[in-house]
Amino acid sequence: MISDQETLFTPDGSVGFDIFRRAGRVARNGDQPVKKALHIAAAVLLAAAGVGLLVFIAHLNNASQRDFIGYWATGQQLVHGGDPYDGAAILQVQQSAGFNRTEPLIMRNMPVAFFLAWPLGYFSANSGMIVWFIALLLSCVGSIRMIWTLHARPNNSLHLLGYCFAPVMACLMFGQIGLFLLLGVVLFLTFQKDWPFLAGVSLLVLALKPHIFLPFAVALAAWMLATKAYRMIAGAAAALVASLLFAYVLDPHAWSQYSQMMKTGGALDEMIPVLSAYFRFLVDRHAVWLQFLPQGCACAWALWYFWTRRARWDWLDHGLVVLLVGSMCTPYAWFTDESLLLPAVLAGVYRADASKRSIVPFGVVAGAAIIELVAHVPIIQFYFLWTTPAWLGWYLYATGRIGAGTAKTAITDLAQG
Repeated sequence: MISDQETLFTPDGSVGFDIFRRAGRVARNGDQPVKKALHIAAAVLLAAAGVGLLVFIAHLNNASQRDFIGYWATGQQLVHGGDPYDGAAILQVQQSAGFNRTEPLIMRNMPVAFFLAWPLGYFSANSGMIVWFIALLLSCVGSIRMIWTLHARPNNSLHLLGYCFAPVMACLMFGQIGLFLLLGVVLFLTFQKDWPFLAGVSLLVLALKPHIFLPFAVALAAWMLATKAYRMIAGAAAALVASLLFAYVLDPHAWSQYSQMMKTGGALDEMIPVLSAYFRFLVDRHAVWLQFLPQGCACAWALWYFWTRRARWDWLDHGLVVLLVGSMCTPYAWFTDESLLLPAVLAGVYRADASKRSIVPFGVVAGAAIIELVAHVPIIQFYFLWTTPAWLGWYLYATGRIGAGTAKTAITDLAQG
């Protein structure tokens, strides 16, 4: 019962806050079992609400209208002994689930990614989408939590900005695997000091889309050799061999089928929203090698960048710079793949906050990306070309490598980083 001193409204009609202060003291000083029970109840309610939201979304949005349908159809082919890269067969499976396009959505990942798609073969399209989105959401929540832990659990809520990172939102909207890439990167950053074998296992994510990670992989290979990180190498080799064996068991002809799909699939004829593709099309659209030139330069730079900093290499700083540069120079990627840059983006937020640098530039950049996304601007067109340079620019600014009023260029700062 509330006493007169604890009434919610004061005599003048304004809201009284004494009851909330008292409740706060009770929560801070109360019985530990009670607080633990309340935390568990809150977690259960949040989990139930999250699952309910996913189910609601699944019923409102048919699975056939999301990129998820490509992974689901691959899973169906694998479970039923079909060719996972056969466009005609994939299209037939997708149309059976309500897909209304004339061109199939084929999973262009190499066979090492079969372990992601195979479980979906045991579900219907809509049921599989619920399972898929739960996995994506858990990857997102777990990654953000680990990033917060990596930065010594600062007593603020800045890590919540990760849920508003536009590429993360796009992954959840379209059902893309960018959040699995993010999880792999964060697991590596978490394990690389104390659990090298597990860190190596987490590197399997590099094989899902190696064209994005190549400069990062070059620096990583040089670092592992320089530091004799044999347990990490063993973990990476074990995970890769296991995924290759699993793919072979599912489809012994997978690699030849994948090669045929890449030759005829026209992936490199598409005007995709990456700087390398626009560079090639502006110079000579028939010279495919031009699309790989920026990444080749990025790999050479990554090797030099590591070698000149090998004595003080820090994956939570130098490694993130390489990740950002590699994403900007990749020959093939989508906006959703930029989810893997969240560790760098949030690291920049933490560094800016610690050094009292303004986070307004991040708000401007991140806000513009969200506006484009919620306004249904097509993420497969040039409207999102600016994002990878923007994330890199934000990190360089947040870490003090560049700043307002300086005459340094981003290239000079990368060299001095």
